[in-house]
Amino acid sequence: MTLSLNYLYQIVIGLGSGLIVGAGFVAFLAVLGIIPRLVQISKFRASLTGCQNVVVIGSLLGLFITFTDYTLTLPYVLVLIWGLIQGMFVGMLAAALTEILNVFPILMKRIRLDNFIQWLIMSLVIGKIIGSLFHWIVFVDWMP
Repeated sequence: MTLSLNYLYQIVIGLGSGLIVGAGFVAFLAVLGIIPRLVQISKFRASLTGCQNVVVIGSLLGLFITFTDYTLTLPYVLVLIWGLIQGMFVGMLAAALTEILNVFPILMKRIRLDNFIQWLIMSLVIGKIIGSLFHWIVFVDWMP
C-alpha cells in the first residue's frame, strides 16, 4: 500500500511540475509575442497558424522523445539537417527575444559602448559556435 501511494505522489508531482513548466513556456511565447514576431521577421504572415502548430507539434515530439526509450536511427545527413533546424529555431527564438526586449542596445548604452554593438553580437555568435562545437566534439559520442 505504501509503495503504490509513493508512486501516486510521484505521478501527481511530476504531472503538476510538467504543467507548470509547460504553462510557463506558453506564457513566455504568448506574452512576449515571440512566434508572431518570428513570422513578421521571416515574412510568412499568411502562415501564422501553421507556425504555431509546428511549435506545438515540435514540443510534443520533443516531449515524446525525451520521456520514452524510443530511439530513431537516421543517416548522418538527416541528423545534421535535424541539428541545423533545431539550432536555427533556438537562434531565431533568442534573436526575437533580444529584439523584443531591446537587450543589447540597452546594455551597450548603459556601459557606454554604443559603437561596439556589432562586436558584442559577433562575440556572442562566435562563442555559441565554439561552445556548440566543443560540446559535440567532446561530450557526444556519435561515431559508431
